[in-house]
Amino acid sequence: MIICIVGPTAVGKTKLSIALAKIYNGEIINADSVQVYKGLDIGSAKVTKEEMEGVKHHLLDIVDVKDNYTIYHYQKDCRKSIKKIKDKGKVPIIVGGSGLYLKAALYDYQLNFEEGEDLDYDLTNEELYDAVKNEKPLIDKNNRRRLLRAYNKMQKNISLEDNDAKCCYDDILWIGLKTDDETLYQKIDERVDKMFPDLIDEVNAFYQQKINSKALKTAIGYKELYDFFNHTKTLKECINLIKQHSRNYAKRQYTFFKNQLPVNWIETNYEDFNKTINDAVNLIENNK
Repeated sequence: MIICIVGPTAVGKTKLSIALAKIYNGEIINADSVQVYKGLDIGSAKVTKEEMEGVKHHLLDIVDVKDNYTIYHYQKDCRKSIKKIKDKGKVPIIVGGSGLYLKAALYDYQLNFEEGEDLDYDLTNEELYDAVKNEKPLIDKNNRRRLLRAYNKMQKNISLEDNDAKCCYDDILWIGLKTDDETLYQKIDERVDKMFPDLIDEVNAFYQQKINSKALKTAIGYKELYDFFNHTKTLKECINLIKQHSRNYAKRQYTFFKNQLPVNWIETNYEDFNKTINDAVNLIENNK
């Protein structure tokens, strides 16, 4: 069995993945497009060594922040990691919120060149539409997937078409964590407030080195603080923008997973997370 744990930011995916890995003799594969980069730790809420509790993790800290790691590379690396874990007789547990990474890795999309673009842009539908409307004047402003596809084709000729792609594996169980919007947004805001002092130091280290790579220009928490260091926004404005962008991203994550993947949803119980773990275990046992 392959277990995939998905859902929006701040919903408890990391905690659940580690618990299930200990129960089912698993190893974890990261499916977060920011956590693949070395040094982007605080803003991406990357799992710490202590939080791992000895569970082996794959595809974390594998790329220098100056490099461009694409969906093409993730497709290859994730499939290799799945094989490696299965060959050891263990259970691959894929966890993360980057839906396009997951779909590219687990479905039979043919990405046809190595310099593929990332596809996971933090742009609004309006911004995407403004960029592509001259090339695709009849495109639906509300169809984010088509907007993303058109935008990426303008950047580079990548092919991740919304077609009849089939899953490459017949033993995947999709588990999604969810909660109500009010609770989720509160958790997001609390996470931003808690991480902010350390995040400023993390981003400043890159800024002082004059690193302005794609990862830093697109990742939530990093691009906003570059505006602060460039004196174009106040610190308070940056904090509010990080919260707003994180909430917007969470909405898009929910929409993607609900509409694009066969996810089995369970509620996150923040007060007693063991109940969430038990719900996931029951789901796994019922699908063996």
